[in-house]
Formats: sequence, structure tokens, C-alpha cells
Amino acid sequence: MTGTVDALFGEVLDGRHGEPPETLTATSVFWLGHGTRLAGGQVTYRNHYVLVRCGRAFGAAAVGAGVLDPVACQDASGSSIADLLGDAPYPLRIAALDAYLGRQRPFRDDPVPEPVTLPDGTPEERAVARDAAVAGLLDVPAGAKVALIGVVNPLVAAIRERGAQCLPCDLDLRTTQWGEPVSDSADEVIDAADAVVATGMTLSNATFDPILARCRDRGVPLTVYAQTGSAVARAFLGDGVAALSAEPFPFSQFSAEPTRLYRYRAGS
Repeated sequence: MTGTVDALFGEVLDGRHGEPPETLTATSVFWLGHGTRLAGGQVTYRNHYVLVRCGRAFGAAAVGAGVLDPVACQDASGSSIADLLGDAPYPLRIAALDAYLGRQRPFRDDPVPEPVTLPDGTPEERAVARDAAVAGLLDVPAGAKVALIGVVNPLVAAIRERGAQCLPCDLDLRTTQWGEPVSDSADEVIDAADAVVATGMTLSNATFDPILARCRDRGVPLTVYAQTGSAVARAFLGDGVAALSAEPFPFSQFSAEPTRLYRYRAGS
């Protein structure tokens, strides 16, 4: 059992998960920023990512505005994966770890998950399909309380459509699209929940380990909704993570064509 993200960094640097990371190169390191406002919504999502390419794999980490210098990210291109894992700013370390683990076990070749093809369509249509696929991983009875750490309004709606009550939590948003208050305390919503859904951004802002520990202590099933950090989250399946929606780069919002995500359940 890996236990924590910090322990996983150490295991990879020790060569316990495949190829020695010092022999691998981050061919391309880049920063990406975009804004999205879905039709009918009042919230403009401003998303920023740092990405690392290693061979056929891309790793990604979501970052807050101003956290990383885009030029400095580009200048990291050509670094060894080991150097990025050990000495880079934390979100870049997560992206490098994601790329490394995705290279060792590509999602497209993994026999374990259930591949789900998201249909071609508008941003709204694809967001609804994606978040319905994520909510489909929840195994909760009607009326259950589901903590959502990292608010995505279509996912709030998808959780409700399964008959559950959503307990939203976010460090930036203060209300949902429908005006409900959003907590800024992960502990508060986890302690009130029957199940938890957390986004991949919890990996890059270093809140994943405490969320994982709290869910383990309470025996609450944790589902990770991961575009960024999807291969990192996969390492915790059966070790605190009950289910995972993994959507490696390029993410669904960057295409109008059919794309895939991969649904994992612990023990499958």
C-alpha cells in the first residue's frame, strides 16, 4: 500500500514502479490556461494547467492563477523526470509523476477499467455526459449525502439526479449555480457525508492526502474525478480510493469529437 502522495514520490524515485525515472526525459513541459462559461451558467471557470510529456504519456496538474510562471514551465522541457519529481514546484512534480505513471501503465492498454466514450457535441452536452459518467460510479442509496470537493455545477446536478444530496466544497466558489452555499472546509463536508467525490485538483494543491486520510478514518468511500493527476489517483485504488474516473489529456473540454474516460472500481 502506497499510503500518501509523498510516499509515492519516494517509491517512484527508488525505481519501484517501473523504469528508473532518471533515464526518462520530459520532452515537453508547458502551461495552459482557459476560461469556460457554460450556457445558462453564471460562473466563469478559469482553469490553469501544467503538463509534462514523457514519451507517449502526458501528465497534468491543475494550478491556481499565478502559482506557476508559464515561461519557467517551458524552460523545464528536457529535464529528467527524476529531477522534476524531486526539485520542481509541487504542481509540476505532480504533473511529472502523472506522466511517469501514465507511461508505465497507459490507460488505453489497461484491461482493468471500463472505457466510456463521451459523445461528440457542444461543451454543455459533453460536460453533462462526462459528469453523468462520474456520478455513475457512486454506489449510494437515495437520500445519501455526497460531499463534492471541487465544485463543478454539472456534477452537482448529476449527483442530485441519482437521488443523493450534494454537500459542495470549494476553495474559490462560494455558491453553486443554483445559489446554495459552498463550504470551504473539506473536513466539514466529509464528516457529514456518506460518500465523497474529490477532483484531481486536490492532488496539485496538496489537499489530497488529508482528504484521503479523513475518508479512511471514517470508512467513507472516496471517488476521485480526475482529469489532472489521473494516473496518480489510480495508485490509491483499494488504498482509500473506492472508484476513479480517469480522463487523461487531452481533456473533453478541448474537443468536440468523441473522447474516452476510464472508470475504475476498487477490486475490479
